[in-house]
Amino acid sequence: MSSATTFAALAALAAYCAGLLLTLCLAARLTPRTWWRQANARALAVLVCGTALLGGLLHAVFGPDAAPGTAMPAMTLPEEAPVAGAQYRVREHLNLRAHTGINARRLAVVPAGAQVTATGRRRGDWWQVSAVVDDRRIDGWASSLWLRRADEGAPPPGSAVL
Repeated sequence: MSSATTFAALAALAAYCAGLLLTLCLAARLTPRTWWRQANARALAVLVCGTALLGGLLHAVFGPDAAPGTAMPAMTLPEEAPVAGAQYRVREHLNLRAHTGINARRLAVVPAGAQVTATGRRRGDWWQVSAVVDDRRIDGWASSLWLRRADEGAPPPGSAVL
C-alpha cells in the first residue's frame, strides 16, 4: 500500500471517528435520556446513521481530496484524450473560451455541426481546439462534452439528444 493510500485511509478513519464523537455529543444533548438507559435498535440506528452522515460530511469537507490547491479527482470518463489534428463535430452551439471553465471569456460561438480540430492539449473535460468562425481561425478551450468524433454518426432526426 502506498503512503498516499495509507494517508487517505487514515484520514477517512479519523473523519468517521470524529463523526462518531459528534453523534454521541449531539445524541446526548438532543435525545431523551430514557433512550440510552439500555441498548436497543433505536440507539444503534442513531449511532450508525449519525456516524455515517457526519463522518461522510467531515471526510468530504476536510479529506485529503478537499485540500486547497489540489485538483479534484477526474471523473471516470473514457480516457479518450484529444489527438492533435483530430477532427471533431460540434454537437450543439459551442462557446469557445479563452481559458478552461464556464466563467472564462467567450471568444466565439461555434455553430452546431461545425468541425473543430483538437490541438492535443487537455485539462480535465476541457480541450483546446481550433475552429473557423466567420472566416477567422480561433484557438480556444471547449468542453469535450459538446464534441463528437467526426466519424461518429449523427443522431437520427427527431431523436432526443441528452
